[in-house]
Amino acid sequence: MRAALTWRDKAEHCIYDLAFKPDGTQLIVAAGNRLLVYDTSDGTLIQPLKGHKDTVYCVAYAKDGKRFASGSADKSVIIWTSKLEGILKYTHNDSIQCVSYNPLTHQLASCSSSDFGLWSPEQKSVSKHKTSSKITCCSWTNDGQYLALGMFNGVVSIRNKNGEEKVKIERAGGASSPIWSICWNPSRDRDSTAALGSLFQCLPALLVKKSSLISNLNLLWCKLLPISFLFIRDERNDILAVADWGQKLSFYQLSGKQIGKDRMLNFDPCCVSYFTKGEYILLGGSDKQVSLFTKDGVRLGTIGEQSSWVWTCKVKPDSNYVVIGCQDGTISFYQLIFSTVHGLYKDRYAYRDSMTDVIVQHLITEQKVRIKGRELVKKIAIYKNRLAIQMPEKILIYELYSDDSSDMYYRVKEKIAKKFECNLLVVCSEHIILCQEKRLQCLSFRGIKEREWLMESLIRYIKVIGGPPGREGLLVGLKNGQILKIFVDNAFAIVLLKQSTAVRCLDMSASRNKLAVVDENDTCLVYDIHTKELLFQEPNANSVAWNTQCEDMLCFSGGGYLNIKASNFPVHQQKLQGFVVGYNGSKIFCLHAFSMSAVEVPQSAPMYQYLERKMFKEAYQIACLGVTDTDWKELAMEALEGLEFETAKKAFTRVRDLRYLELISSIEERKKLGESNNELFLADVYAYQGKFHEAAKLYRKSGRESLALEMYSDLRMFDHAKDFLRSGDPRDTKMLIKKQADWAKNINEPKAAVEMYLSAGEHMKAIEISGDHGWVDMLIEIARKLDKAEREPLLKCAFYFKKLANPGYAAETYMKVGDLKALVHLHVETHHWEEAFALCEKHPEFKDDVYVPYAQWLAENDRFEEAQKAFHKAGRQHEAVRVLEQLTHNAVLESRFNDAAYYYWMLSMQCLDIAQENEQQKTEMLQKFHHFQHLAEVYHAYHTIHRYTEEPFSFHSPETLFNISRFLLHSLTKETPLGISKVNTLFALAKQSKALGAYKLARHAYDKLQGLQIPARFQKSIELGSLTIRSKPFHDSEELVPLCYRCSTNNPLLNNLGNVCVNCRQPFVFSASSYEVLHLVEFYLEDGITDEEAVALIDLEAPRLNKRENKWQEIMNAESLRLDDNADIEDDDPFTAKLSFEQGGSEFVPVVVNRAVLRSMSRRDVLIKRWPKPLRWQYYRSLLPDASITMCPSCFQMFHTEDYELLVLQHNCCPFCRRRIDGSNQ
Repeated sequence: MRAALTWRDKAEHCIYDLAFKPDGTQLIVAAGNRLLVYDTSDGTLIQPLKGHKDTVYCVAYAKDGKRFASGSADKSVIIWTSKLEGILKYTHNDSIQCVSYNPLTHQLASCSSSDFGLWSPEQKSVSKHKTSSKITCCSWTNDGQYLALGMFNGVVSIRNKNGEEKVKIERAGGASSPIWSICWNPSRDRDSTAALGSLFQCLPALLVKKSSLISNLNLLWCKLLPISFLFIRDERNDILAVADWGQKLSFYQLSGKQIGKDRMLNFDPCCVSYFTKGEYILLGGSDKQVSLFTKDGVRLGTIGEQSSWVWTCKVKPDSNYVVIGCQDGTISFYQLIFSTVHGLYKDRYAYRDSMTDVIVQHLITEQKVRIKGRELVKKIAIYKNRLAIQMPEKILIYELYSDDSSDMYYRVKEKIAKKFECNLLVVCSEHIILCQEKRLQCLSFRGIKEREWLMESLIRYIKVIGGPPGREGLLVGLKNGQILKIFVDNAFAIVLLKQSTAVRCLDMSASRNKLAVVDENDTCLVYDIHTKELLFQEPNANSVAWNTQCEDMLCFSGGGYLNIKASNFPVHQQKLQGFVVGYNGSKIFCLHAFSMSAVEVPQSAPMYQYLERKMFKEAYQIACLGVTDTDWKELAMEALEGLEFETAKKAFTRVRDLRYLELISSIEERKKLGESNNELFLADVYAYQGKFHEAAKLYRKSGRESLALEMYSDLRMFDHAKDFLRSGDPRDTKMLIKKQADWAKNINEPKAAVEMYLSAGEHMKAIEISGDHGWVDMLIEIARKLDKAEREPLLKCAFYFKKLANPGYAAETYMKVGDLKALVHLHVETHHWEEAFALCEKHPEFKDDVYVPYAQWLAENDRFEEAQKAFHKAGRQHEAVRVLEQLTHNAVLESRFNDAAYYYWMLSMQCLDIAQENEQQKTEMLQKFHHFQHLAEVYHAYHTIHRYTEEPFSFHSPETLFNISRFLLHSLTKETPLGISKVNTLFALAKQSKALGAYKLARHAYDKLQGLQIPARFQKSIELGSLTIRSKPFHDSEELVPLCYRCSTNNPLLNNLGNVCVNCRQPFVFSASSYEVLHLVEFYLEDGITDEEAVALIDLEAPRLNKRENKWQEIMNAESLRLDDNADIEDDDPFTAKLSFEQGGSEFVPVVVNRAVLRSMSRRDVLIKRWPKPLRWQYYRSLLPDASITMCPSCFQMFHTEDYELLVLQHNCCPFCRRRIDGSNQ
C-alpha cells in the first residue's frame, strides 16, 4: 500500500473539519470563519462561503446530497443547499462542537458544550437536550435509529431519535481520557468472513495432533458453520470506533459491550474515519500523520506525513481517495494504491485480502480458504503443500494437512520471528528464498541462512521449477538479460543463456527442453535450452506460460489478446484481459486486476493445424487437453478416412459414438483374419459417413458389388440400386422388391407394402400388414384368391378375421381349409353356442370342446345350475359335483334351505349317474346318493321351520308345522346337518304341540330347550311357555297320534326309533308337503321277479275266481312274510288281509310278494319309484284307494293329490325337485 498525493492547498487558518458531497464531486472545508468549497478532481477552490462570525468547528453533508450544515464558535448552525446557499440558521447557548446528519431521515444533530439539538425540515423548532458534559463528537448508526455522543468526561452516550438515552458507556480513563472522535462502521453486514477466518484458524489448531480426526473434518465443518453464521445474524451489525486522548482506540457494540481490548496509539487522536465499506479506519492526530488501520484496529501503514497536527481526515465516498486537514491550514488529497500481494503454483493461488488476511483459492474446484491474520501481509509465496506469509516482524510457513490434491486446510509448520527486507519471496519444500535487488538468500524454515547468491544485475523474475525436496531448482531472470538456473543445495548458479534485453517474465517447458522469455520490449522469445537456439519469437507479449501437459504448446498475453502457439504453427488469437500466469491442459490461469480466474480455452485451433498436415497422433494429444465434442468428431473422422484406426478409435470413444466404434472393431477383426484391402475398408468408412456413391464405386472396384446392392437396399435407395444393377440377376430384382416392400412398411405406407408383398409372393407378410391395420376387405380378397392347399396363409387370415370381430368370414375360411376343430373353437370363443351344439350333433368327438367351455361360461355369468347341467352333459361329473357342492354350501350359509334341498337332490342324482358309469366308485357313490337324498328331505322340511321362526307370519297350518317338527326330530337322531337349528325345531314343536293339545310332547320340547343355548329373542317366549305348560294335563290328544297302516298300531308322537313303526318297524311314508303319514306300505318282489315283469303282472289286473282259488298262507322265517296260493284265507285281498296280522320281534320284516299277488293288485293302487340302475325300483301299495296320492315322476316324492296340484299351481313345478310342469306333462 502506498499513498500518492493528488493535490494540495493551504488555507490561512486551522482546518477543523471536512465533508464530502455524497457523489464525491465537492469537498466542504471548515477554515477559520469561512467554508471553502473545492472541486475534488483537481483541488480548484470553487467558492468560499461566509455566514459565521467566528471559527467554524464542524461541517456535515446530508446523505441525499441536497443540503449540508456547519457549526461555529458563534453558537450558530447554518443549513446550506447543494447550490451553496444558506437557507436556515439556528443557535445554541454555547459554541457548536460537532454536527451530523441522520443517514436515512436526514435529521440533523448539532452538539454544543452543554446540550445537543435535533432538527429536521418537517419540524418548526429544534428539540434540545441538556448533557452533563461537553460533547466533543457525534455519529449516527447506519439505520439512523441511534446517535452516539462522545463526551469530554470520557463517557459515550447512545441516544434514540427522540434524544432519550438508551445506553451509557463509562470508560476506565474517565475525565483524564476525553473522547475526541467516534464513528460507526458504515458496513451494513458485519464481515462474516471474519468469523469464518477464526474457524479456519482454530480448526487446524484443534487437529494438529489428532490426525485420526482429519477424516471427520467435513462433519465438524458442517456443524460449526451454522453456529457461526447464527451468531453473526443474531448480533446487531453496528460497531462503534472510539478514539480518546488517553491515546487509545476502542470498539463497542450497540449494547455497550466492548469488542476486544483497547488498542494503544502512542499519540493523541483528533479524528477517526471509516472507508465507505468499513474495511479500513483512518486515524490522525498529534503524531502529524494519518495512519491506516484495519477495521479491527491493526495498524497497516502511514498516509502522508504532515508538518502539524492532523485535526480531520475523510475518505471520498466509494473510492480510495483520502483528504487530510491540518493545524497549519494544509489540505492534502491522496490516492491510496493497494498493490497486489499474491503467489501462484499450478492450480493454487494465494492472495492478500483486507491487508491482513490471506485467501488460498483452488483454481479448478473454486474452493477458497481464508487464513486470518492480525498484521499487515507484505509478501506471499506458495509451492506444492507449502505456503509462506511475510509480515512486518516475522514469516509464517504453513503446510497442508494431507497430500490430497483437493485438500485446502493449512496449519502452521514453522514461524521465523525476524524482520526481513526483500523484493521477492519464494518458498520451497524445506527453504525460503529472499530476493533483495541483486542478492538471493536461502534460509531454512528456522530462519538460518544456508546459502547466498549475488547476481550481476537486478533480479527481475524468479520461479521455482520443481525438483526433489531440499534440492529444488529456481529459474532466475535478470535485468541484463541473463537467465540462470539455481539449485537451492548448490552454491553455483548455472547460466542458461543471455539475451540483450532485460527479462520481464519467463517459463520453462514441462520437459525442460525449451525456455520462453518475455523481455522489456514485450517480445516473447522461445529458446532451445540445449542448443541456445532461438526457435521463434512473437510480438505483443506481457507474460508467457508453457502448457504443463503438452511440450509443444505455450500461451502468452498482451494487448488485450490471448495467443496460443502450437509447435511451429501460426499463432491463434482470442480476446482476453489480464496476464497469463499458468497453462494447464485446456485451462489458462489469468490474473486481471485483483482477481485470478481459470479460463477454459478449447484447443481447437492447434488441433486443426495438426490435422491439416495429417499428424493424427499429435492432433489427438492436443485434443486431450480440451476441445469440443464437434472437434473430437472431426478428429475421429479425419483419422478414420486416413485409416489411422487407433487414433480414430480413441476419438470415437471420447464422443461415445458406438456406430463407428463397431465399424473400427469389425475392420480390426477382418485385418486379423488376413484381409488387407484398404479400398474395401475405406468403402465401409464412406458408407458409414453417408458418401454412398463413393462407397459403391470402391465396392465395385474391389469386386464386391453385392455389398453395394445391400447398402442401397438397406438405405431404401431402390432407384439407385436398380441403376447400379441395370441388367442383373432376376433373383436380385425379386429381393429388391421384397426389401422395397419392407421399406414401405417401415415408412408407414402399408397399402403399397401389401401390394409389393403380393407381387413378390409373400402372402404371409401381406396378410399380417392387412390384419394389423384392420383391412377386412383386403383379407377377404386374399383369402378367396388363395388355394385351399395353402393352409398356413388361410389360417392366418382366419386368425385376423377372428381378431377383427368377423367370425362369419373366419368360419368360411375354416370351412375352406376343412379345420372343423378350429371352427368349433371359433363358435365357442364367440359364444355362438347354437352353432357349436349343431356341430356337436354331427361330430360328437367335439363334445368336450363345446360343453366344458359352455359350462364355464355359464358359471362365470352366475348361471350355476345351467353350468352344472352342462358339465354333466359334457361328462365332467366331478366338475358338476364340485359346482353343486359349492352351490349347496352357499345356500346353507345364506339360509336358503329350499335351494339347499334342491341342490342336495341334484347332487344325489349326480352321484347316481357316476355310480352308473364307474363300477369302481359304485359303492361309494350309492352311499353318497342315500346321504344326499336324506339331506335333501331334511333341508326341504327345515325350510318351513326356518321361515316360521324368522318371519312374522306363517302360511302353513299348525298341523303341518307340528308334523314337520316331529319329522325333523325323528330324522336328526344321529347328527345335525350344517345350518339346521334344533332350537328352532323344538321351539316350533313346543308351540304347535301346545296349540294342538299335545301337552305332554310340548312339555318334553320345553324341557329339551332348557338344555340348549337359546337366542335372546326366544328366551322370554320359551320361559313363559315352560311355565304355562305346567298348568296343562300331562297327556297328548289322541287325534294327533300317528297310525301305522301296516299293522294298525298307534305310534307315540315322539319315537326313539325314528320315522318307523314301533311295532312292525315299517318305515312311514310322508307327504312331502304336509308331512302326514301316507296310507302306503312298501313291498318287495320275490327273488326271480324282475321289475319289468312285476309291472307287467300288475298291469294285467286279472279277476279272482273265488275265495278259495287264491289262498294266503303265512310262512314265517327270519326275513320275509310270504303270501301263497295254498293258504286258507277269508279276505278277498290277500295283501290287505296279511297287513291285519300282528307282528313280533325287533327286526323289520319286509313284505315280499310273488307273481300271483302281483296279478291280484290294481294298477291304481300301486305306486312305483322307478329308480335308474344300479338301484332297484320301489313298490308301494295304497291301502285307501279312495284317498288319492300323487308321486312326482322325477324325484319320486309323495303328495296328497290336492296338495300337489295346489303347489304346482303356485310354483309351476314340483316343490321338491323343481321339475317344470306344463300342459304336455301334467
